[in-house]
Amino acid sequence: MKELVSEAKAFIEQFYIENDKTGAGMRLREIQEEIAETGTYTHTKEELVFGAKLAWRNSNRCIGRLFWNSLNVFDERDASTGDEVLDALERHLAYASNEGRIRPAITVFRPSQPGEPDIRIWNHQLLRYAGYKVGGGVMGDPHSIDFTEKCEALGWEGEKTDFDLLPFVVKIGEDSPQWRPIRKDLVLEVDLRHPEYEWFTDLGLKWYGVPVISDMELKVGGISYKAAPFNGWYMETEIGARNLADVERYNLLPKVASCMGLDTTRAITLWKDKALVELNIAVLHSFKEDGVSIVDHHTAAQQFRLYEENEKSAGREVTGDWAWLIPPVSPAATHIFHKAYDNTWKSTNYFYQDKPY
Repeated sequence: MKELVSEAKAFIEQFYIENDKTGAGMRLREIQEEIAETGTYTHTKEELVFGAKLAWRNSNRCIGRLFWNSLNVFDERDASTGDEVLDALERHLAYASNEGRIRPAITVFRPSQPGEPDIRIWNHQLLRYAGYKVGGGVMGDPHSIDFTEKCEALGWEGEKTDFDLLPFVVKIGEDSPQWRPIRKDLVLEVDLRHPEYEWFTDLGLKWYGVPVISDMELKVGGISYKAAPFNGWYMETEIGARNLADVERYNLLPKVASCMGLDTTRAITLWKDKALVELNIAVLHSFKEDGVSIVDHHTAAQQFRLYEENEKSAGREVTGDWAWLIPPVSPAATHIFHKAYDNTWKSTNYFYQDKPY
């Protein structure tokens, strides 16, 4: 309880200072009384909005923090049933998708508090492709195998393709998990093609347009929101250099290199590098042609430089996890590669949490 009071004090004081508000002392007395009586306290709507934005600003691993103050915050703390939570997830996806002009958003459900069962979203991302064990290999996304099996145990059935969208799964306290198939009209998917290689379309690749992280904990002033899905838009390397290229994911570099006619028998030909660049070109080209928001890693790095300048002007130190901030393609071509960052984690932030299943 002492720690909660301390974190609440630090957050409330920051909230009042940054928003040029008066009355922090009175608000802190209210919070201390509420904590003494109930063991927790409740954020006002304004505090919650500021806290969610601040958590983005404090996210050491995010290169897209320039836009932290544009986050759209949806307060769904009144949602108490599985259907209400699932309805809110659908609203989030529709709002964020915005016909391709993606809007940064977060939907915040009630926090962990005494006497109330926790709300947990089982999905890693609201949109994610299934993974199936087939013979000695995998169909779809290997990252999703465990969750796919959980969904199948609940009664969901996929079409057994490489790109089956998994359902939403929500669990409240000790209730049975509740799932709902994703409405196709809510999903932006981009068929991947290349501006020069006509054969690329024959690979049958696609990816979803909105990355909504849904399994992280939002912590604001000591209060834990275990269900708070949030999204920005993709940087192309997340898809082209990781999701589709990683050996433990779709592992497409050998196939792309083969189609390009590259010599894959020797590392010295740099076939992986050539295939990787063309895969990322295809992702950028396809998203741009379809009018779906995306950013390339060089532009993202330039935006991060501007964020650093803004923070310096505001008298704030920029924290960062260098290994996550550098892009996985041509990192040395960005200023981030050549800098050191303080990786201290601030307490109002987004944190990983144990899987709920």
